[in-house]
Amino acid sequence: MKINNPRISKQQHYIILTATVLIFILLQLPVFSIAQYPFRLLGTWFHEMGHGITALLLGGSFSHLEIYRNGGGTAYTSVSNAFLPYNISRALVAAGGLFGTTIVGTLFIISAKTKRTASIALRILIAFIILSLLLWIRSFWGIITLSVFALTLGIISFTKNKTLELSTLLFLGLQAIFSSYLQLDYLFTKQFTRGNQVLNSDTQNIAENSFGTYWLWALLIILISLYIVYKGVRFYFRK
Repeated sequence: MKINNPRISKQQHYIILTATVLIFILLQLPVFSIAQYPFRLLGTWFHEMGHGITALLLGGSFSHLEIYRNGGGTAYTSVSNAFLPYNISRALVAAGGLFGTTIVGTLFIISAKTKRTASIALRILIAFIILSLLLWIRSFWGIITLSVFALTLGIISFTKNKTLELSTLLFLGLQAIFSSYLQLDYLFTKQFTRGNQVLNSDTQNIAENSFGTYWLWALLIILISLYIVYKGVRFYFRK
């Protein structure tokens, strides 16, 4: 019986990688804003889930999250019962959102190393999206967007086309990593206005609950994120 090579071929790799970069660049053009929109909301979901999951891992609570029409979002968390000191927990939860897209994107790329791990990772992603829809997402745009993603990824998984699953996961991984760099202006923002409220950025929350300034933490987060991506890509190319 013939056994298919579980790894993506070099030709497929370069086709997917090149196509992903080109699509990402094209999606940044104003004319493709509609096509860019759902991936922007997906990036927001990764970011806000990063806040929420970090709070849960610290022993705190994660009540719900909201994704707004303009692409923003909010995760409603509490660390009053966390097992670490309150300030440290607050800083870690803020950092969890900033690292969310980078970590998830890198894990997707690592999982795309073989067809078997890509298939497993895609099913885990679908299950996690459904779980978040049931437990945490409490906004119209979040429910609609994540439901469409769950349905689309479910169809891809149902086809049992391993190459398609692998390509999809690699595409989502690269998209997640690229979307994290769209946060650069937010990283170097101290405060922002939402509605009639002036709110601290995540980097400012980290600084207030630990040390340094928001721009110092922005630089540190960029460097750490680049290192995470570097290690993930290096593992992906390793024989």
